Amino acid sequence: MPRSVRLAVAAPTIAALLTFSLALTGTACDGGVHGTPGGSGVHDPYFPKAGNGGYHVEHYALTLDYTPSGHRLTGTAVITARATQDLSAFDLDLDGLHVDAVTVEGKDALFSRAGQELTVRPHDDLNAGETFRTTVRYSGVPHTLTDPDGSKEGWLPTADGALGLGEPVGSMAWYPGNHHPSDKATYDITVTVPQGLQAVSNGVLTGQSTHGGRTTFHWHTAQPMASYVTTVAIGHFTLARTTGPHGLPILTAVDPDVAKDSADVLAQLPDIIKWEEGVFGPFPFSSAGAIVAAPGSSGYALETQDRPTFPGAPDVGTVVHELSHQWYGNCVTPKSWQDMWLNEGFATYAQWLWQEDHGGDSAQKIFTDLYDGDDDSIWAYPPAKPSGAAHISDSPVYERGAMVLHKIRQKIGDKAFFAFLRSWPADHRYGYADTADFTAYVEKRFPDQDFTEIWKDWLYGDGKPSHA
Repeated sequence: MPRSVRLAVAAPTIAALLTFSLALTGTACDGGVHGTPGGSGVHDPYFPKAGNGGYHVEHYALTLDYTPSGHRLTGTAVITARATQDLSAFDLDLDGLHVDAVTVEGKDALFSRAGQELTVRPHDDLNAGETFRTTVRYSGVPHTLTDPDGSKEGWLPTADGALGLGEPVGSMAWYPGNHHPSDKATYDITVTVPQGLQAVSNGVLTGQSTHGGRTTFHWHTAQPMASYVTTVAIGHFTLARTTGPHGLPILTAVDPDVAKDSADVLAQLPDIIKWEEGVFGPFPFSSAGAIVAAPGSSGYALETQDRPTFPGAPDVGTVVHELSHQWYGNCVTPKSWQDMWLNEGFATYAQWLWQEDHGGDSAQKIFTDLYDGDDDSIWAYPPAKPSGAAHISDSPVYERGAMVLHKIRQKIGDKAFFAFLRSWPADHRYGYADTADFTAYVEKRFPDQDFTEIWKDWLYGDGKPSHA
C-alpha cells in the first residue's frame, strides 16, 4: 500500500484522497472555509523544518517496545495538544519508521509522509483553543541521524541495547512530535525490553514489572521538557539511588564496564548539586542523576533532563557542566537554535565558577588566558550569530559565550552578578528565551549600567574585541 496517503484501517478511495487534498488547503467540498493547516516547521534559522505550527503539545505518553537483537522498535505515541488556531491539518516530525495508524480524538485520521513531516488530517476540524489527543502507532528500525557537524544522534545502537539522544533534532528518530525547543511538554515514557536489560529515561521511575520474559519500565516527567533532552538508554546498567539537597532523589544508571572508573565522580553528585543550588537557585526538577553509557556509545555528553548522559566515565568538570544545564537550557530553554549560547555559555561559565571555588584558576584568569591565547577559533563568529547549523556547538558558543557573562560580571560586580545567575532561571522557569530577551532582561534589571559595548563587541561583534 502506498505510504504517501492512507486511511488508518483501509486503503483510501479516490474520493478520500480528494477530500484530504481539499482539506489541506482549508476548503471543504461544500465550498465553506474551515480551519487551515498548521504548517511544517517554525522557521528556525538553522533547522527550518524542525517543529510545527498551529498547536502546542501539553503531554506525550510514549509506549515503546524494543528488541536489540533485531533493532526493532514498536511504539505508540499519545500526544495531547492545544490548537493555537483553527486547524484542518497539522504536522508532526518523524524521521523514518513506518506509521501504522493515526487517530485524532479516537477517530481514524488521514495522514501523509514527506521527508520528516507526518501530516495528519483529523476527521473533524479543530478549533483554536481546543485540546485534542492524537494517537500514532508506528514501528520499524529507528534511524541514526548525522548532524550538520558530523556527530551522531537519534537512535544509537549499542552492544547490548540502544541510546536515544535528541540534540538538536534526533528525537524524531524514535517518536513523532513537535520537535523544536520552543515547545515543551510533560512526559510519560514506558519502555519494554527483554528481561535482564534496563530501560532508563527522564524523570522518576514510577513502575517496573516483568511478564513473559520482558520487563517494562514506566518513567514520569512532571515538569515541562523540550524533546531534544528526552532520552531512552537500553542495556545492562547498574542502578543506584541516593538523595541530594532537600531529599532530592538521585538515580544513576552505569554501564558495568565503567562502574569502577565512574564511582568517585558519581559519589560527588549530591555535593555538586548542593554547590550549584547555592549558585543558581533551587534544583528545578523533581529528580536528578546520571546515565553513564559504554565508551563510544556517543561522541559527546548531553544534558538530558534530570540525568545527563555520558559516553563513558565522566570527569567532574563535565558533570558540573551538564548538571548546570538543568537550570540553563532545560529549565530556561532557547527559543531557537541560534540562541544556543544561552545554554552553553552559562554551562561553560559554571565550570569556571566551580574551578574558582575549588582551588583552581579564577574566572578572571580563565577569561584573560582565553583572550591572550592563540586559539583564534574563539573569534570565528559572535556567540549570538553562529555561522550555520554545523557550528552551533563550536568554541564561540561555549567559551566566548562564557566571556560575555564574565563581561557582565565585571560591569555590575559580584553581588549583583550572582543574584542575576539565580534570577534568570527563576524568572523564566519552565519557559524559553532568546538573545533579545536576555539583553532586555539584563538592561531592565540593571538600568543604571550601559551594556552597549558588551553587546556590540562581545555578543554580536565579529572578530576579537580590541580590548578585554
